[in-house]
Amino acid sequence: MSSKGSPTVLPKEVIRATEEEKQYQIAMLTELQKGNASKTDVALAEIQKIAIQNGNVFNALMEASKYCSLGQITDALFEVGGQYRRNM
Repeated sequence: MSSKGSPTVLPKEVIRATEEEKQYQIAMLTELQKGNASKTDVALAEIQKIAIQNGNVFNALMEASKYCSLGQITDALFEVGGQYRRNM
């Protein structure tokens, strides 16, 4: 085995979601957001507060993940911290 790092595993075939699967996921996201609207704002504000204070956001992220989508969490962090850009 080479010491140049882990090899990239390439799939033989890319499997795409069906339209039915895609629509199901969109519906579930909508239901998540509607059903937890009252808890979402509180959870996202807590993440933002801890991030601004340069604290450990792990527990707040775990709590928010019960009520918020990954997109909502990402957007909340972007609002207070900007977008991560890897140096090239």
